[in-house]
Amino acid sequence: MTTTRRKFLAAGAAAGAATALAAPAVRAQAPIKWRLQTYAGPALGEHVIKPAIDAFNEMAQGQMEIELFFADQLVPTGELFRAMQKGTIDAVQSDDDSMASPTDVTVFGGYFPFALRYSLDVPALFNHYGLGDIWADEYAKVGVKHISAGSWDPANFATKKPITELAQLNGLRIFTFPTAGRFLSRFGVVPVTLPWEDVEVALQTGELDGIAWSGITEDYTVGWANVTDYFLTNNISGAWIGHFFANMDRWNELPPHLQTMIKVAFDSSHYYRQHWYWAGEAQLRVEGSELKLTSISDAEWGQVEAEAQKFWEEIAAESETKAKVVEIIKKYNDTMVKAGRPYRYT
Repeated sequence: MTTTRRKFLAAGAAAGAATALAAPAVRAQAPIKWRLQTYAGPALGEHVIKPAIDAFNEMAQGQMEIELFFADQLVPTGELFRAMQKGTIDAVQSDDDSMASPTDVTVFGGYFPFALRYSLDVPALFNHYGLGDIWADEYAKVGVKHISAGSWDPANFATKKPITELAQLNGLRIFTFPTAGRFLSRFGVVPVTLPWEDVEVALQTGELDGIAWSGITEDYTVGWANVTDYFLTNNISGAWIGHFFANMDRWNELPPHLQTMIKVAFDSSHYYRQHWYWAGEAQLRVEGSELKLTSISDAEWGQVEAEAQKFWEEIAAESETKAKVVEIIKKYNDTMVKAGRPYRYT
């Protein structure tokens, strides 16, 4: 009995010691930490990304934390893709165009001229017409996870001089997206590339004549309405296409439940922007006091829309993937036109 009792006590002590050694490792396990940089500055980021990140961090309950950085805080926006690909940062909110991603779909990011009429066109194209699969495949080739796509606001000109005729665009120095600038140069626009935070000063000093970066909601939110005078109601696209991306290795390291939580949080971000922009674009046109509205006639603006179709064909000729995307966009828009109101007003 004595021997048996000693063996029992020794075994209990060993088990207790093992438990004591194991317990601190469990208690001290640190949360997974990601660094995400957005294209947006702080004022805009409060709407287009921060609510989703705050919600995710709360839901993760200490298992994971995403640290949010605004435009150019860690790296310049044009270097976002490379930094994410290398793992310098873990995730990005941007369009393909602005972050200079080396894929065949980059030209369609941001504002692809006249591809979209309304903000709902973006999720429809990505979730029901196959664009989501194409983006996922293209980014997987370069070590990046395409998490999801969503729509932002339309693209309009905000300028220091009134624009009522197409010819008045000629010679204007405009801050815009690369693909939009490539298209608008056909009408004499001079695209200018600047860090996002320098735009307001450039408008004040005369380095810029205007912007074609956003709709009217952003103009008021970020302060550009204070340094421009006119808002052209004709837009070059009905919605901006933006995305959430992550370094593929970091994404694959996450357990499935955290991957799902990220997707849900980012989808909530897409939804928030949809109603925030939709309400704001109308309300500020009606109630905004800083910008005077101007318009180019439908007949003259039709020249720009016709030129966009030529632009699409030129893009489609550049690669098989680009041709596939253009064909989907054309099919989608044809379906919307045939469906009639409320999908398209002809």
